[in-house]
Amino acid sequence: MERPNTTDKGKVFMTCIIEKQFTWENIYPQHIIAFIYSGELVVSYGKNTLTFVAGDTILVAKNQLSRSVKIPIDGKPFKCVSMALPEEQLRKFYQNRPILETWAENISKQRPIKSHPLLTSFFASLLPYFEMQDELPDEIVTLKIQEILTIIDTADKRASTILGTFSELGKIDLEKYMEEHFMYNLPLERFAFLTGRSLTTFKSDFKKTFKNTPGKWLTEKRLNLAHHKLTTEKQRITEVYHSVGFENLSHFSYAFKKAFGYSPSSLSSKQNLTVKELKN
Repeated sequence: MERPNTTDKGKVFMTCIIEKQFTWENIYPQHIIAFIYSGELVVSYGKNTLTFVAGDTILVAKNQLSRSVKIPIDGKPFKCVSMALPEEQLRKFYQNRPILETWAENISKQRPIKSHPLLTSFFASLLPYFEMQDELPDEIVTLKIQEILTIIDTADKRASTILGTFSELGKIDLEKYMEEHFMYNLPLERFAFLTGRSLTTFKSDFKKTFKNTPGKWLTEKRLNLAHHKLTTEKQRITEVYHSVGFENLSHFSYAFKKAFGYSPSSLSSKQNLTVKELKN
């Protein structure tokens, strides 16, 4: 997959400019704040999808599995600036500040930061840095992070719910998480980490919960979702295979034919069956 045009300054700031639609899956080890200059960003958290446009500021929480689609719009490339927010500096910032206990909206569906002139001004001030050849000095990086945290706290107190909370990942509801995230192409080790388990415990709990191995269950769920997208939603094969968790088209076509008895390209002439129906 082609990588976007990316510039890294001191491992903190990043510009992203792409000329055509670009998709990938993310799990960031730190919170990310991003501002869109042009284009459109579609972010999926499990089965929930958000769309952001030019002028929007987005907060992406750490250790949250997501799929991003960056889309050029109206002849303009997708362009954004992103900043990672180190936990050490977040702890210092929120040490003596009030933190909201809950975000009023469903946190998995609402992660924008409310618009504010200071946000627009701040991100505009970053652009000249990308004309430099050298990395930014650490002192400037620290000051810029302090500045954006102060602006965020002024613009939208809701963000403190995410940025001011420092609990480690704990064991979560495995069934709920996997039902919402099975379509992401991750190794089992990452699924284990994101559900607060060791790989051994993950496999054991998975077997108890789903009465199946993770590999077989994931393949079945992904193929059934692909079947639905192809038949009910009338999506193209090239749109489907990656969105349901397959890395390449040839692997998807092989698995699909093995499960259903016919290739996805010939689906229109076949009876609509699910994997479970075929097994029965």
